Amino acid sequence: MLKFLVEKLIGSRNEREIKKLWPIVEKINTIYETYHSLKDEDLIKKTEEFEKRIRDGEDPFNILPEAFALVKEATRRLCGKKWEVTGHMWEWNMIPFDVQLLGAIVLFQGKIAEMKTGEGKTLVATMPLYLHGIIGRIKGTGVHLVTVNDYLARRDRQWMGPVYESLGLSVGVIQNEMDNARRKIEYQKDITYGTNNEFGFDYLRDNMVYRAEDRVQRGHYYAIVDEVDSILIDEARTPLIISGPVEYSSAEIYKAMKPLAENLVRKQTQLVTQLLFVAENLLRQGKEFEAAEKIIQAKLGMPKAKKLFKMLQEPGVMKLVDKVELELMKEINVGGEKTKRIEELKEVTFISGLTRNPIPLK
Repeated sequence: MLKFLVEKLIGSRNEREIKKLWPIVEKINTIYETYHSLKDEDLIKKTEEFEKRIRDGEDPFNILPEAFALVKEATRRLCGKKWEVTGHMWEWNMIPFDVQLLGAIVLFQGKIAEMKTGEGKTLVATMPLYLHGIIGRIKGTGVHLVTVNDYLARRDRQWMGPVYESLGLSVGVIQNEMDNARRKIEYQKDITYGTNNEFGFDYLRDNMVYRAEDRVQRGHYYAIVDEVDSILIDEARTPLIISGPVEYSSAEIYKAMKPLAENLVRKQTQLVTQLLFVAENLLRQGKEFEAAEKIIQAKLGMPKAKKLFKMLQEPGVMKLVDKVELELMKEINVGGEKTKRIEELKEVTFISGLTRNPIPLK
């Protein structure tokens, strides 16, 4: 009874969250009106401007109204144009409604947006994918749209592709029959569509290769999952398993490498624990940038560490790390050659004889 009265007076939690987003929707629409006068080539220049501002340290959420308005403007300019989608000519006739802008904001924040069939989920995804695609370009990882089958992945890439391309972003798709060379090309795109199985098996195969250059995927910064309940609950009950013939000689190699690998993991764990301990002390001293550097080093060395995950859940830490990571992606001049500060951090993090500062294993 009390819960009913509270919700009657101030609304449910969901209603309150949505109410906070309406001013952003209004701002998007206001900016959208000003974009009508831009030339087509100016849309790509705006994307370049957004990328520069993010590289310079601006919070991407501050850019969101402008970015989403630009996507909306791109969809307006495509109205009446036709192109081929899965073998049939399709005429574009969609411009995001306000409720779709709401859904796009929610998805950008990494939350779940529930929408019924026919309410334009495919169009909604273009806006967060666009802005995160710019961030992914800076991070060197790209972003992904996960759907339930090859046909939908191919259809949505062909259907929405012109929206991204008119804004200067590249878009690809992963299909079951593709070889590794083609997959690698598609993963190099700013935005890649594919199924949960293809993305999952590519991830598993990438963890079995001996050389980093043989991997097809670049990284896993951001993804939108279509039919999230089906993919993360129903289909997740079926494990992804890779099997194949194993040569007898590999058993001997395993025996020889096992103690070395265990020692490597132990040293890596010690290093990451030490980095996070230092980061905690730096945070207490108010040295946020230095603390974030240590956390990023730990993330590079052992991204699944429990202590790291716990630290990233603390208020403001994830936002701080993202901000500093973008700062570290800026190019600097070292000995006449351009490099990135984050590359220097990697050398301290990874225990390998290939770095200029290797950490001894014994």
